[in-house]
Amino acid sequence: MKSLNLIAAALFTSAAVLPSIAQACTRTLYVGSEDVVMTGRSMDWMQDMATDLWAFPAGMARDGAAGPDSPKWVSKYGSVIASAYNIASADGMNEKGLVANMLYLAEAQYGKVGDKPPMSIGLWAQYVLDNYATVAEAVDGLQKQPFRIIAPKLPNGSAATLHLSISDATGDSAILEYIDGELVIHHGKQYKVMTNSPTYDQQLALNSYWEKIGGLEFLPGTNSAADRFARASFLLGAVPTEIDKNFITAVPDGTYANQAAAEVVSVMRSVSVPLGITTPGSPNIASTLWRTVADQKNKVYLFDSATTPNAFWVEMADLDLSDGAPAKKLPIAGGKYYAGNAAEHFVEAEPFQWLQADPSTN
Repeated sequence: MKSLNLIAAALFTSAAVLPSIAQACTRTLYVGSEDVVMTGRSMDWMQDMATDLWAFPAGMARDGAAGPDSPKWVSKYGSVIASAYNIASADGMNEKGLVANMLYLAEAQYGKVGDKPPMSIGLWAQYVLDNYATVAEAVDGLQKQPFRIIAPKLPNGSAATLHLSISDATGDSAILEYIDGELVIHHGKQYKVMTNSPTYDQQLALNSYWEKIGGLEFLPGTNSAADRFARASFLLGAVPTEIDKNFITAVPDGTYANQAAAEVVSVMRSVSVPLGITTPGSPNIASTLWRTVADQKNKVYLFDSATTPNAFWVEMADLDLSDGAPAKKLPIAGGKYYAGNAAEHFVEAEPFQWLQADPSTN
């Protein structure tokens, strides 16, 4: 049996590196047989974010929403995204199977990158979905820092301190953080789990300790980011990566892809924060509002609500994301719910106005 003193020391270390105020989100990357790749994430926040799903076609003209010097581009790829406050893309997948997830990071500091064009943080994930087909392509483009991020406060007054994860249909992955004004990129298929604070290098170091202990003997159980990282890593490595004969007969259509989606949903639910939970001394520990699972092989985007509660999915093949097609919205805010493939319920809508940023403030 491992020493209880060592376990206690690890728990103390995990708590010591966390900020006193934390918002929680978790992202996992599942890679299985039959070329199945799925990215799961939970969105945890202290209040309803009035999230809707949007279908954005290729050919949309955009700018960085940070004044006249903002970068301008036309989307190469269509995407399905989950909005935050209908001012930002918090999560989504494009038609090539590239997924982008924005998660909270208290330590994020965007700094100033010379005379680079300013861009609102609300468009960070959307810029990636619009312009890139693979993680390698995105990393190559983003490490050149074609813009500097401006991060105004969110509608509830919270700081928009975020980091970004991206993954593609091959199972490639990257984590992007701005630390002390410098862009730090962790690129590789080994980077399968991401939570919040501390910075990603410290998350990896903490998790290496828990891997030595072994999840079958002891797993940290709080809702802190470091503990969720350890649990998600263990569970992701424990679920089957091929057809499980014990359960496949209960899976819709008996397909491995649907089994894998169910597994990832299960993992994300297991590391979620119960709705309405409060933690003494950490008043802003946040409840899980929703979860997504992006099937990057079959281009299916699953949405699992914690407030309805209900799960449904969108088959991107059933949406018109071609150049010139209209933007469409699937209304979710206000307790609306769906079942099965909800693609037919998207309605044509004027795209939301992105979070506006003042470049003089950064």
